[in-house]
Amino acid sequence: MLWNKTNRFWKISLIAINAMLLLNVSGCSDAPQMKTQIIENKSEVPISPQSNPEEEEKIVKIYRDLYKKFAAEKTWSDLEMIRSIVSRFGEKGYPAVDSRSQVDMVCTEQVIRFCEKVDAKKEDKLTIIEVINLDAFVIYDLQTKDGNVDVVKSYYEYENEDMQKIFTGTYTADDWNYTEDGYLMFSGVCFSEELYVLTLSGAEEHTAFRVQPLDEKCRELNRKYLLPIGYERNNMFLVDWSEEDFGELNFYDLYDIFYPKINEQPVPYVTDDNLGAGAVYRIPEDEFESVIMAYFNIDSETLQSKTTYYSEEAAYEYKQRGFYEAEYPEYPYSEVVGFTENSDGTITLMVHAVFPYAGISKVYAHQVVVRPLEDGGVQYVSNRIIPSENNYAETWHTPRLTKEEWEEVYGGYE
Repeated sequence: MLWNKTNRFWKISLIAINAMLLLNVSGCSDAPQMKTQIIENKSEVPISPQSNPEEEEKIVKIYRDLYKKFAAEKTWSDLEMIRSIVSRFGEKGYPAVDSRSQVDMVCTEQVIRFCEKVDAKKEDKLTIIEVINLDAFVIYDLQTKDGNVDVVKSYYEYENEDMQKIFTGTYTADDWNYTEDGYLMFSGVCFSEELYVLTLSGAEEHTAFRVQPLDEKCRELNRKYLLPIGYERNNMFLVDWSEEDFGELNFYDLYDIFYPKINEQPVPYVTDDNLGAGAVYRIPEDEFESVIMAYFNIDSETLQSKTTYYSEEAAYEYKQRGFYEAEYPEYPYSEVVGFTENSDGTITLMVHAVFPYAGISKVYAHQVVVRPLEDGGVQYVSNRIIPSENNYAETWHTPRLTKEEWEEVYGGYE
């Protein structure tokens, strides 16, 4: 298929709009990014339910006390702190969960009961606390009536030696789903005074909370082998491949991912300052192969056949992803839901791709086989997509330009 310049242009335009709005709304803070696709202009901010100030102050006090404790001790890891914070809210009777799905939700029975009330079109209220890190958290006040769910989202951050409310957003959920995989997923057009002043508009808001518990070993394997790679700017977990047949696996994208891990610095081969020109590099054979072969059991001949290699120079051609290879900045994340330790020392991981932006708790399932190494490293052995009629397309992914597409875009500039 010929390269479609129009489709890529519109995707890049949406990326640019999203990025500018994020900068305006959240600045340089660690606030969870609001999905800021402009939906509709309004003459005034819609009237929505308000949070409970007294209940909110109780939650803030709990968090304030926890902040003082952890900040003073300075001996806890980030994950230990977050797990302890979530646990403390559970002791106080509040449903709570972390923003990265690395800790089991507490007080899940309240969440499940609320979902049942939504389905039955009865009235109910629920407060969920999302722990971002030691410095930030979000309070979700949910109210349901006649099957509709109203959401009040209050974001707090530690500033000026206290917990400060940074913004409050309100919306009615357009989509609400408690999935078979144990996820609560909801979305809607969120309005906040801060955003409205800038855009006179609302912003798409997508939320996903794992309600059902998950084996801690599964989370550990995910953190170790899957999350460091993810689904962004690579196809490692999007296509079938194995050590016997690497298929359509793109080793240039993987070079971009693995080079900083090995060398503890960014890839030095950057795009041209002139967006109309394409920079082309020749990377010495040893340098390129040392990165790829640290993670794959692959020989030089096979790797050279999967890339552009110049034998007379003993070098690999390399082009950085450019403007026309940008992706829309909303990605799924991996979740290991099961594993098998094989007799040959490898581990087979059963993985779900969770995509909050699309409201899907399983875009598709895939099996990843890894080979842990004695030095603490890992080799990736294979990936296989589990066929299903319910598999969702990888709409976020943009492949690198082919040779023909690259020449069409850059006209031979090097």
